[in-house]
Amino acid sequence: MSELDDDIRRAGERVADTERRVSEQIARTGPVLGRASSPDGAVSVVTAPGAAPQRVLLSREALSRGPDALAAEIVRVAGLAARDASARMHRSLERVVDPEHLARLGFPPGDPRDDEPHGSFLRGPR
Repeated sequence: MSELDDDIRRAGERVADTERRVSEQIARTGPVLGRASSPDGAVSVVTAPGAAPQRVLLSREALSRGPDALAAEIVRVAGLAARDASARMHRSLERVVDPEHLARLGFPPGDPRDDEPHGSFLRGPR
C-alpha cells in the first residue's frame, strides 16, 4: 500500500468516526430546530439548519398587513429562525466537531438573537 493510499484510508476513518460521533450526539439531543418570531408575535417560524421552514404561524393581525408586507416579514423572521438553527447546531456539535469546521460549514457560533431586540419566542431551553 502506498503512502497516498494510507492517507486516504486514514482520512476515510476520520470521516467515519466524525459521522458516528455526530450521529450519536444528535440521537442524544434530538432534532435541532431554530425558532424566531416578529416583535409583535404575529409571525413565527420554526426551521431546521439549512432547511426550508417547517412551520410558519400567522396571527389574524398578520393577515391584515397586506401581501407584500406580510411576505417581507415572513422572509425576515425565517432568516432569524435559520440563524438560530445554525447557532443551535453549532452549540450541539461543538463537543464532537472542531468549532472552526462547523463555522466554515455554515454553522456559526453564538446566539443570533443578540441582534434581535425583541427576542425570539420560546427563549427557554428546548
